[in-house]
Amino acid sequence: MQLVDNDEFLKQLAALFESTKTHGSIWLTHKRLTHDGEDASMAAVDDDGREYPCLLRATNGAEIKLSTRVAPGELDKFHAAYGALLKASMTTLRKRDKKREKQRAEDFAARKKRLAEPIPVEGPKRGSGRRKRQRRIKSALKQEEARKRLQEREDAKTKAKAPSS
Repeated sequence: MQLVDNDEFLKQLAALFESTKTHGSIWLTHKRLTHDGEDASMAAVDDDGREYPCLLRATNGAEIKLSTRVAPGELDKFHAAYGALLKASMTTLRKRDKKREKQRAEDFAARKKRLAEPIPVEGPKRGSGRRKRQRRIKSALKQEEARKRLQEREDAKTKAKAPSS
């Protein structure tokens, strides 16, 4: 990991974005730097009013690894330049496949609609048409089980979303 100053970090990051324009990935990491050379304390409350520097890392996963340390006083200036660089480099991102997402949403809506419509169980109990009736009974039972599972999932989601007191 190569530790460079802020301006050099931004220059090399721009070059890294250019090198991965056609294909490749870049990983960016931001952390609050609290390590001062000695062992880091694991206190539950670490906010004693001090301002800490910020550590930024960038890598393409293999050969290029950069990092820089940004002082708290320079953070606003650095973030302005860093944000401008990110906005300029985001033009090469791949767009989401909205067609596939739309198809999945339609399929989910159709499945939910089928679950809402009851399966009519009709026909003779004996003789011609009995097998058809038995298949409908079986599918109605399956549909009821699927409704129960869906309801349980929705209940679990609402419990997870609701703030626990």
